[in-house]
Amino acid sequence: MTNRFLLLACAALPTPALAQEAATSEDVVVTAQRNNQTDVRRAGQVGILGDKPAEDVPFSIRSYSDALIYNQQPQSLGQVLENDPTIRTSYGFGNASEQFVIRGFTLFGDDVGLDGLYGITPRQLVAPELYDSVQVLNGATAFLNGAAPGGSGIGGSINLVPKRARRDLTRATASYLSDGHVGASFDVARRFGGGTWGVRVNGAHRRGEVAIEDENRRATLLGFGLDYRGSAVRLSFDLGYQKIRVEQLRPKVAVTGFIPRVPRADANYAQPWTYTELEDLFGLARAEWDVADNVLLYAQAGARDGSEDGVYGGITVTGIDGSATGSGTLVPRTDNNEAGQAGIRAKLALAGITHEINAGISHIRQVNRNAFDFLAGYATNLYNTPDVPLPASGFVGGDLDDPFPIGRARLTSLFVSDTIGLAGDRVLLTGGLRHQQIKVTSYDYYNGGLFDNRYNKSAVTPVVGLVLKPRAGLSLFANRIEGLQQGPIAPIDPLLSNPGEVFAPIKSVQYEAGAKASFGRLNGSLAAFRITRPSGFAIADPNAPGQLRFGLFGDQRNQGIELTLDGEIARGLRLIAGGSWIDAEFRNTAGGLQDGKDVPGVPHLLANANVEWDVPTARGLTLTARVIATGEQPVDPDNKLEIDGWTRFDLGARYVTLVGGRPLTLRAGVDNVANKRYWASAFETFGTSLLQGQPRTFRASASMDF
Repeated sequence: MTNRFLLLACAALPTPALAQEAATSEDVVVTAQRNNQTDVRRAGQVGILGDKPAEDVPFSIRSYSDALIYNQQPQSLGQVLENDPTIRTSYGFGNASEQFVIRGFTLFGDDVGLDGLYGITPRQLVAPELYDSVQVLNGATAFLNGAAPGGSGIGGSINLVPKRARRDLTRATASYLSDGHVGASFDVARRFGGGTWGVRVNGAHRRGEVAIEDENRRATLLGFGLDYRGSAVRLSFDLGYQKIRVEQLRPKVAVTGFIPRVPRADANYAQPWTYTELEDLFGLARAEWDVADNVLLYAQAGARDGSEDGVYGGITVTGIDGSATGSGTLVPRTDNNEAGQAGIRAKLALAGITHEINAGISHIRQVNRNAFDFLAGYATNLYNTPDVPLPASGFVGGDLDDPFPIGRARLTSLFVSDTIGLAGDRVLLTGGLRHQQIKVTSYDYYNGGLFDNRYNKSAVTPVVGLVLKPRAGLSLFANRIEGLQQGPIAPIDPLLSNPGEVFAPIKSVQYEAGAKASFGRLNGSLAAFRITRPSGFAIADPNAPGQLRFGLFGDQRNQGIELTLDGEIARGLRLIAGGSWIDAEFRNTAGGLQDGKDVPGVPHLLANANVEWDVPTARGLTLTARVIATGEQPVDPDNKLEIDGWTRFDLGARYVTLVGGRPLTLRAGVDNVANKRYWASAFETFGTSLLQGQPRTFRASASMDF
């Protein structure tokens, strides 16, 4: 009301006052437009080393801000990471479970971190509205973050940072996604007590059909954050709730001997009875205490209770006319996870040499309860999909009505590191050790959950890294780091003869070297890497004709080069871009049958460019464009099948104006402008399955700050 009164009062004033009011309004619009700029922060949480600028660590890191999330209105974490030139997103088997391919290795949703802790983030689909930033660290991170409990993360890690009350904020947003998906969200932040205390509450609800025909999605989200910033003590508490339901999810397509023609862009070959419902309640608390100016003690702990239910669908194409066999799987599941970490960080200086010493302990406890029912198969067609009734129950494992524990995991580690600074910290040498112990107990699906298998393995994973800063704005780096991951678990799938089998922990080794540079407001990084690890995939089982057996068969060696650029290349013109070249191949495979073959689902080339332009002749208007390109991908371990490379174009605009003296941001965009139909990914934990790319999708949203 006050602002409206001022506007009316100014209308009665002489011309100079009108000019002053216009200038004030312009300042508000310019500030709002600036706050809406999509950018990349060259810094992030580097595991136990803490929050660091990229130039000071021997690793490749970057962070995508909440402004990008507001502007692009992504429905999932995978859509946020479409902006990254080194990552591609695929699905796990059957379900709407996003998995991320970094440096040619998978990162499961189970292994996405939340404020540095594993196992707390929702595991299948992550709604990005609850987070302040999405941090990406390329390369092996087992020393920095500990062993990933899901058995992935060899090629890189993703960490989500909860929202904090940095400034007072009251924002409401309405959104639309074609063909009928609507939503609303709110975000409120306040600092009080002289800025010592902060509270932030945000939430969202969206529902309706998306651009894929008959695919319906619904999400309800709520986040709460409380923090205290004292002179020597900092505390925070975060609580999140997420419930997502996806009906008639378009599934991946398993292929047998040939690559089928891509269906129309919005086609859906799922059955009406397929769905997945995911519900998670999660939270974490953190405390930091500056014992002295140079000594920090910290501790954090978190927990997640998650439940999953659904009937997941699959389709295996057998004929060039699209004839196929359909499958359905019922998988009820619950998870109870806890994680914690505590440590000390001390900074010392002696005779011109500095030391930053880190030491501490971490622990993760996870209990997984699930069961499965492989429903009877049915006839269907990729291009003309008939609706069929829900198939009869088939092969059942576990208790479908009350799933009992199938796996228990305990991961404990002790870590210590020292970063030595020489020549005024222009030379930084990091060395460290983490002793990691993994205990996994599995239980039999078929004998009432009786004890089945247990292993208890430990290993020391070292790291050494070097940073040289020959001049301001230039940083050269190199590292050698090992990873220790919980061994893979054979997926639950009727094609496998050993579903649910748990394998012993595996080690990987990474060598990396590169450079980071800043040119005014433009940042760039270049890295070359090589990672070697035991490889898990499925081969024909000689003891079970017609089925596959999942196991560790040989090694996978991935090497490549990554280039990323971001920043302001001219006044009002911003860029997020880059590309990567990857050579991923198998070695030392059983009988040498796959030696030298390319790893399925890993394209040799990736490239992205995201451009924003603040139109100088139209105050408040920003135009956006994005191109995403992915090279050809082998589909099977023998490299007999391959999907074509693809390129997708997205366009958009946003406009900031004043309504009642308050900034209103209007956004509109279209993804896949040409409505191109393409196979987007062939990446799969096993087998030969294809994921179709998203069709043309229109987006619109409006945000008002009060």
